[in-house]
Amino acid sequence: MRKRIIHTLSIIGSGLALSLMLGSCGAGTNNPGKEFAPNMYHSVPYEPLSQITDDQSGMWVSSLDNEVGEYYNSNPNNPHGMTMREPAPNTVKRTKTGYISYKIPKDSLELAARVLINPLDSSAQVVSEGKELYGRFCSHCHGQKGTEPGLVGEIFGGVTAYNSIAVKDKPEGHIFHVITNGKGRMGSHASQLSSEERWKIVRYVQILQKQ
Repeated sequence: MRKRIIHTLSIIGSGLALSLMLGSCGAGTNNPGKEFAPNMYHSVPYEPLSQITDDQSGMWVSSLDNEVGEYYNSNPNNPHGMTMREPAPNTVKRTKTGYISYKIPKDSLELAARVLINPLDSSAQVVSEGKELYGRFCSHCHGQKGTEPGLVGEIFGGVTAYNSIAVKDKPEGHIFHVITNGKGRMGSHASQLSSEERWKIVRYVQILQKQ
């Protein structure tokens, strides 16, 4: 009888212990429960898309003397509920080099030819850099001078000379668009060349057109 009572109490004790363990692991909406390493759950740097507005948040791990919790990262000057500020209306995102992202569709070659203007001048330095890029990315198909196909162009065929009637008068926007999106057997070079590098090649190709 005594053993049975002890066994029953043992079961009850185990159940209570298990309940306490499960209860300690319970989490609220923004509370993960017991935290072994709190800085893995909370960001000390500012979060761009959210704010922690409770200035006592993380007070228990704070090493600062400003009476503000370590996880408090609210930007009170931003009314949008996030630390990052919204861009000014009607602004256009640019690339790291300052160029506007190229958005003209591949099938809009005529539009590109009509509206695109080369932002680079035709100085000796730009042309020289364009020639170097052309030698690395274009000459294997179009040849060194653009009048006869290169080694790859000879195998596949169909490479038109830059000074031919069909190509010699193509505007800079046309050339840039073809380099960016490809045309026919030529694939896109947008992933290999930045916008600035493509425009440099355009300057050099325009010289080859006049040969």
